[in-house]
Amino acid sequence: MGSVSESLMQHMTLGALCSRYGLVLQPPFASPVTVTSLADDLDSVRPGSLYVPTGTDPTPELLHQALERGAYAVLAPMAVRGMLVNADLPVLYGDLDAAQLGALASGIAGGPSDALAMFGVCGPKADETIRVLAEFLHVLGNPVGRISAQGSFALDRELNIEYPLNTFEVQHVLSVCAEDGAAAVVVAIDERTLHRGSLSAVNMDVLAVADDDRLSVDTQRHLLAAAAAEYGFAIGEDTHVTWRTSESDAMAIQASSTDDPLSVNRLSTSIAMVMAAGVRKGNIRNALRVSRELS
Repeated sequence: MGSVSESLMQHMTLGALCSRYGLVLQPPFASPVTVTSLADDLDSVRPGSLYVPTGTDPTPELLHQALERGAYAVLAPMAVRGMLVNADLPVLYGDLDAAQLGALASGIAGGPSDALAMFGVCGPKADETIRVLAEFLHVLGNPVGRISAQGSFALDRELNIEYPLNTFEVQHVLSVCAEDGAAAVVVAIDERTLHRGSLSAVNMDVLAVADDDRLSVDTQRHLLAAAAAEYGFAIGEDTHVTWRTSESDAMAIQASSTDDPLSVNRLSTSIAMVMAAGVRKGNIRNALRVSRELS
């Protein structure tokens, strides 16, 4: 389970949360109270937290434990409103969906995905492709973060986290990557890495499918649309959806130090993604040359 902390530039009062998400605050005079983090389990609660219990309805005893750990408020469903009339700390009542919880977590974290170039790869072999993509972005001169069940990193620092990640945990990892100076983050969009809805309020810039077999464009679009519905991110006008091309294949074959077709496919997908992000072909070829010389 996890938590996400408030960025240095953000301030979130209980009154503001009520206005933004249609919540009901009890008692109303607690409106000026400012929360500085979100926590979805008791172990993650610290002073200043808004406690958002998942998988269970809050009880007076649970609220008392959260208060002892320093929680400033709790978010509870409307169905338990009559059960918490004598709560020891402020209660926000409301039924937030995955998109609203994602927006809440992103807001508390300061919208880290807005400050990062976000690359997402879907498919059962996504983790292998994002490893190649992260290495290639690094050779291009970008400090990179990586999110994958095979290992998540903020630049060179491996993060000690459990998978799959929920909404709060994703926003926390993104904020850590941003604070560590990452310019880009690559994400394996698969069930081993992510819970359903965990990419809500994450703005993806470039998307692709890890295709060891050459999938049709329509199939890849279908897979990406299904992933968007499953994990909560939007594919908008500013999102670049891309795939391997004959040009990226040729560049990967020329630059590859191995005859393994799977390695070539992953490099080709990475090349297509950085091209979609606007990196010039000359810079890509230079990076491929450097990468080949270093291998």
